[in-house]
Amino acid sequence: MHSNGYLDFEKPIVEVIEQIERLKTNNGLSAEELEKQRNILNTKLEELKKTIYSSLSPWQRVQIARHPKRPYFLDYIKRLSSDFFELNGDRLFGNDLSIVGGFLTIDGIKAMAIGQMKGRTLKENLARNFGCPLPEGYRKALRLMKLANKFHLPIITFIDTAGAYPGIGSEERHVGAAIATNLMEMSGFTVPIVSVVIGEGGSGGALGIGVADRILMMENAYYSVISPEGCAAILWKDKKHAPQAAKLLKLTAQELLELGIIDQIIPEPKGAAHWDWDQATEILKEYILSNIKALKALSPKELLEKRYLRYRKIGQWIEKP
Repeated sequence: MHSNGYLDFEKPIVEVIEQIERLKTNNGLSAEELEKQRNILNTKLEELKKTIYSSLSPWQRVQIARHPKRPYFLDYIKRLSSDFFELNGDRLFGNDLSIVGGFLTIDGIKAMAIGQMKGRTLKENLARNFGCPLPEGYRKALRLMKLANKFHLPIITFIDTAGAYPGIGSEERHVGAAIATNLMEMSGFTVPIVSVVIGEGGSGGALGIGVADRILMMENAYYSVISPEGCAAILWKDKKHAPQAAKLLKLTAQELLELGIIDQIIPEPKGAAHWDWDQATEILKEYILSNIKALKALSPKELLEKRYLRYRKIGQWIEKP
């Protein structure tokens, strides 16, 4: 990754953007010539984005999912709703800042939004455990989901974590049991649940808020049983094989759609979500609302039956003769 915060394969795009910026301070050209040069560079920029992002390897998509400039949960929430009301604490131990949740209204639809949250700076990341939830984070999420279920509000969860926090305190306070409880409870809620993988979808850490009627996935997110580095460390004893592991794990949105693990792919703005947060939010909102409206038309009994069948189908296969 370059010091300017962009990935190595994005370097040609950044160079063209810098050329466009330099044009603004170039007073030696006429207005007509400036406009001509700007149009040429803008066309080149669009073509570069199209070429680079249409042929990404699984490992490059993992890198984009972790991009430091990619919008996080609260970046989307600020653009989706003006009345987000955050609720804190699990009423048992503490308030884990790596999971954030609360009430909100999106285009007149009231809902409960819960998401995993990373930090932008080292200080923020330390406060939010680098987006890796503790057991109290999962218990907070469950408390809020039970609240939503009680008041008949749809639940929207935003997945973006490398995995649950692996520290001693996390194990002492039963992170495995907290995730397992969430899986069981989410299976039985009688309100619509929509989960969106917006960045990283790592292992049980992601599943802890990921049992849903519809699972949506951003075009450049990944969803996997283990991180590529973790897989490489187990299989090859060296994380340098992470690109190879990413290819074998079938962790991209397109692969997971074909396998029936997710229900829809949410397209990102030209390039990727980190180039245009506002447009990325508009596209995301459209997909969330259409799914919630479709699910709200179902009775609680139908919701539970369809959710049960959705998960029963995963892993089915037919042996070829």
